[in-house]
Amino acid sequence: MQQEPFFAFNSYHVALAVIGVVVILARWLPRLISKREPAAAPLMILFGAGAALLIPGLPTLPDPRQTPLPWELVSELTVIVALFGAGMRIDRLRPWNRWNPTSRMLGIAMPLTILAVALLGIGFAGLTVAGAILLGAVLAPTDPVLAADVQVGPPHEGAEHPVRFTLTTEAGLNDGLAFPFVYLGLIVAAEGLNPGAWALDWFLRDVVYRIALGIGMGWLGGRALGFVLFSVPRGAVLANTSSGVIALAGVLLCYGSTELIEGYGFIAVAILGLTLRRIEEDHSFHRQLHDFSESIEHALTALLLIALGSVLPILFVDLSWTHFAMAVLLILVIRPLSGWIALSKTDLDSRSRAVISVYGVRGIGSIYYLCYAGSHLEFTNESQLWSLIALVILMSTILHGFTVGWAMDGLKED
Repeated sequence: MQQEPFFAFNSYHVALAVIGVVVILARWLPRLISKREPAAAPLMILFGAGAALLIPGLPTLPDPRQTPLPWELVSELTVIVALFGAGMRIDRLRPWNRWNPTSRMLGIAMPLTILAVALLGIGFAGLTVAGAILLGAVLAPTDPVLAADVQVGPPHEGAEHPVRFTLTTEAGLNDGLAFPFVYLGLIVAAEGLNPGAWALDWFLRDVVYRIALGIGMGWLGGRALGFVLFSVPRGAVLANTSSGVIALAGVLLCYGSTELIEGYGFIAVAILGLTLRRIEEDHSFHRQLHDFSESIEHALTALLLIALGSVLPILFVDLSWTHFAMAVLLILVIRPLSGWIALSKTDLDSRSRAVISVYGVRGIGSIYYLCYAGSHLEFTNESQLWSLIALVILMSTILHGFTVGWAMDGLKED
């Protein structure tokens, strides 16, 4: 029997070591250079890509175009935790007019972005109508995972500047509100461009019913979870144990049960966070729960970003100058212009409008939506969609990650 060498090479252990090095460097280097950390996200993607190219023997991760399920599950869990955390961040819901910019970003800017991206996909990239609609839906939401640096502070911390409030609430709600357009892309792919056959059914089921169900389930889940955490049993409530596990279990229960009855679970967990935060508002458990969920979110995000970086060389094989032009237009023209138009009737000053319009970070939510669509239907342009979306995420994290500190510091002076 041949004896194994004392220092046996194990690619799995090498991968674990690489992940550890990448996360540490991505978090440490920005602080060393500029005393900031927002650049961690693009660095993790770039380091992951560099490791995949330069270190021989690393395990190959599944191609999301061929094996979308693991990518879908991990990105879904990451977004769920992030949406709940976004809801928990909001200390004050009133006065209600502070929601005006958020409602306009959701009701005007997001549909405009979807329409512009879809038209660009058809006319510029030669996508099918279904693929173009899906592309618009996938790239429309502001990502709650990578947008933490432009959001309000944790519970009880305050710092709810109108810009931060708008970007936080927009990120918390528009992931779920983009889902009807994902379904629209799937319907067009399956049934063709014949609105007379499916438009009414799509509107009533995928827009009205599923959104209403998501809101209702989130509110009921928040009230029920608050009752369990803060009310019963009297004198020995769970919130006093400082354990965030049961609350996280409640988040998963709310999401899963909402999806089972065909509501939008993303909307439900965001409303769950907003509702739970209104119960025993001054209790310290809210901050502990937020920090617990944020730690999970950061860990999952780091793994996903490194994984995305490692598959970039594969996804970028089909990249073209058309994709690059579309990514630039989305990040620098379409989203900023849509946001500026949407906020034109608000009381925000021009700088605040500009920051909200520009800082629509694209990220983990886009990965989930495209995986979800790919696992339900095979799209003609799926390879092109992956190349473009991977490029958009990379460019968005770089642009927003390296400039967000300057933008937010400027707001503090106002």
